[in-house]
Amino acid sequence: MFIHSQDILLTPIEYLKGVGPYKAELLRKEVAISTFGDMLQFYPFRYVDRSTVMQIGQIQEDGVMVQLVGRITFAEVLGVGRGKRLVGNLKDSTGMIELVWFQGISFIEKVIEGGGNFLVYGKAVRFNGYLTITHPEIEKLDTVSPDELPAFMPVYSSTEKLRSKWLSGRNFVKLIQQLFLQIKEKDIRENLPPSVIQQHRLLSRYQAVKNIHFPEDNLLLQASMHRLKFEELFVHQIGICKLKLNRQFIHGYQFLKVGDAFNTFYKQHLPFELTNDQKEVLREIRLDTQTGKQMNRLLQGDVGSGKTIVALLCMLLAIDNDFQACLMAPTEILAQQHFIGIKDLLIEMDIEVGFLTGKVKAKERRSLLEKLECGEMKILIGTHALIEDNVIFKNLGLCIIDEQHRFGVAQRAKLWKKNELPPHILVMTATPIPRTLAMTSYGDLDVSVIKNLPPGRKPISTVHRPEIHRAKVMEFIKHEIDQGRQAYIVYPLIEESEKLDYENLYAGYEQVKQFFPEQTYHIAMVHGKQKPEERESNMKSFVQGKAHIMVATTVIEVGVNVPNASVMLIESAERFGLSQLHQLRGRVGRGADKSYCILLTTHKITAVGKLRMHTMVTETSGFAIAEKDLELRGPGEIDGTRQSGGSDLKLADIIKDVNLMELTRHVAIDLLQKDPYLESEENSSLKSFLMTRKDKEVWSRIS
Repeated sequence: MFIHSQDILLTPIEYLKGVGPYKAELLRKEVAISTFGDMLQFYPFRYVDRSTVMQIGQIQEDGVMVQLVGRITFAEVLGVGRGKRLVGNLKDSTGMIELVWFQGISFIEKVIEGGGNFLVYGKAVRFNGYLTITHPEIEKLDTVSPDELPAFMPVYSSTEKLRSKWLSGRNFVKLIQQLFLQIKEKDIRENLPPSVIQQHRLLSRYQAVKNIHFPEDNLLLQASMHRLKFEELFVHQIGICKLKLNRQFIHGYQFLKVGDAFNTFYKQHLPFELTNDQKEVLREIRLDTQTGKQMNRLLQGDVGSGKTIVALLCMLLAIDNDFQACLMAPTEILAQQHFIGIKDLLIEMDIEVGFLTGKVKAKERRSLLEKLECGEMKILIGTHALIEDNVIFKNLGLCIIDEQHRFGVAQRAKLWKKNELPPHILVMTATPIPRTLAMTSYGDLDVSVIKNLPPGRKPISTVHRPEIHRAKVMEFIKHEIDQGRQAYIVYPLIEESEKLDYENLYAGYEQVKQFFPEQTYHIAMVHGKQKPEERESNMKSFVQGKAHIMVATTVIEVGVNVPNASVMLIESAERFGLSQLHQLRGRVGRGADKSYCILLTTHKITAVGKLRMHTMVTETSGFAIAEKDLELRGPGEIDGTRQSGGSDLKLADIIKDVNLMELTRHVAIDLLQKDPYLESEENSSLKSFLMTRKDKEVWSRIS
């Protein structure tokens, strides 16, 4: 909200002419408009461009959005119950089109009562030979001729309750026109520094707000949109960059030497040559940990890119500087895999590695905790059990968190308090972060990327097959197994229909047994509802090569490493998101053999589903897939604990406006480097504005 103390924009909305107490309460409840300032930020969601008004006789294409002006010559309520509908005919000099409403019938009847000219907007389709628009937007033009309408008329969203009380989109136009009669240009003050406005040739804030509601022409509308989006994203990035700047004042432990542990492992036990990306990430981490400031770094890398070996080398660096290190994973399976892998890598070195989950027996736990507290145990790997109060380190210097998005903020924060100064933090994710989210949800972290896979990893062939090809798919899997390899068959699991999903899983398991008789093939089943002992036993049989096929839910999405598995069959693949499909695909292709991912779908899938399948078949880069996934799903709710101000974006779209966000990030960084506490006169209006916001605690040091 762009308001300043003692500002007219703080005036309660009931004092706007035409509102009053009753409508004010409705506006507060329905669309969160409480003040004049809120009303100013209630932006139109589209505009009626007079140049696009069509005549009914001009409609040629089916399914096209049209804007029409005409008279309603007939209207009648037909049917009863769920079939009840209001049907009307709109007529102009060139023809007639049918209008149909299934909801809000009583309100529409009031709108069209008495006839007259109407402005109608909606999708025109041909049904039984007739042109029809279902649930069109409709506005009565009263006594105004269509030729007298403004070039651009704003259209505001409303709700059923507001419309029933005569607060439709057209009424909002009148209210906002009245608002501009009550406020002056000086009331809409600038938040951006003059130099930023001048350098980027932005409209004044008053011009932008005025023209976003009542644009004089399309050029001014676009310029207003650009100015207001720029401001939203700039303020958003200022908050994130300030958090990052504040970290410069958080003291951390110094890792000044590279000693015996690191060098011995690197020279004698490293199983393969590091890629250039891995070496660069290690260099960045070494520089971070030498500064005396706390490291807070995100390491992102595609599935199989070699993040774990980087994590181990970082832990050895901590040990060389007389610190302990821990690695926390979201699931017991993943934690155990890290433990086994790291323990095997360090088997010839005198470094004790501990493993802690909620299932570790009391006697073993006591021994482990004693070794940890006295410093005998240098590395601890486990689940969220690591954050329990009785887990006391002698000198914890490095925390590594795998797949951090699966932990809550409060859980992660407990690790920071395991030493006098906060330990260095390395966050790892195998889900590549799109550029958009890297500047928002993760914007306060330094980012390292491992882009290239280690040498020897063969590309995975991905194909999409409809259900009718199931028999051929199973024959292919049988051929791979007969060649000595193994296969995953994964079923979706959606919480909303959990019972049904498990029924589908068991039905799928029985179906797989029909293709692969138990006398010849061993099939293991793994899912989250099994008893831990049974799940681990079945998982172990597959890992050890005793089971030919693993039938599973997405419990195996992260953390299972079976180099001999060459086929990943994903059932009902249209029910998975792109990032999840890519994670599952990454379970194969880990050995020397050629590997395959088969996406099996029902015959009828949505256009979005088809686009997902096409993306998976044609794209191998996890980063490109993550960008497409975000584009298809939308940004959702940005995690407010990782950044500031995300929910205040009313116009900007972090996906569509990613280039503008990148620009505003550079502007914000440049400004804060010159004036970190916004103490100059130039930045006083920005500082004043930031102190009025809900995230003002970020700015507590500059007040």
